[in-house]
Amino acid sequence: MKSFDCKYGNCPLYYTISVVGGKWKWILLWKLYEFGVVRYNKLKTELEPIAHKTLSRQLKELEKYDLIHREQYNQIPPKVEYSLTEEGKTLVPILKLMHKWGKDHVNKQIHNP
Repeated sequence: MKSFDCKYGNCPLYYTISVVGGKWKWILLWKLYEFGVVRYNKLKTELEPIAHKTLSRQLKELEKYDLIHREQYNQIPPKVEYSLTEEGKTLVPILKLMHKWGKDHVNKQIHNP
């Protein structure tokens, strides 16, 4: 297996973390995977205590990298739905592994703080 030169701007791991790093992005991607298509308010409720500004920014960043799709319906009241794109779905195996790892290890942290 070829090793990559992992200097600041040339590292695949750095790139991945820069795209999906942070407290909320992985959870947002997981919720979109779980629900398929979901409205903004449902995401906001599912991710309490996330602030409106934070949720909005995280969604825009994921959309910028074509990981999620934003569908806006021109109606009153406004309706916006989010879903994973084909590119976003390529992260699902990683999400499943992260979910499994957390499930397998969460009890260790609870019992050994």
